Amino acid sequence: MTEHDQLPLPDYDHLPVEGLASRIRTLDAQGLETLLEYERAHADRVQVVTIMENRLQSLREGAQPSGGDPAAPAADDPSHAAGGSKVSEATTGPAMNPPSQGDPTNPAQPR
Repeated sequence: MTEHDQLPLPDYDHLPVEGLASRIRTLDAQGLETLLEYERAHADRVQVVTIMENRLQSLREGAQPSGGDPAAPAADDPSHAAGGSKVSEATTGPAMNPPSQGDPTNPAQPR
């Protein structure tokens, strides 16, 4: 059985199913068979197995891998904030005067 770190698609277990079809198009038949074996032994998701079997059949009928880097980020990958939080003094709300109940330093506000 293939180990996770030997798979042709890095971080395969965390890839969204929706983007998997475009990524497996970059694989040759041997790489796809390796991935299919791993999928069947682990999650065995019907939708994913079907996509892989159909692509494998296409490759056997003469289709060619689409090229490209299977490790490259896809358009449907979740995006992560690279710069951290966008909260700053410029994006904070207006200053609020807290309610006066129980705070002797805050005088009562007229209504």
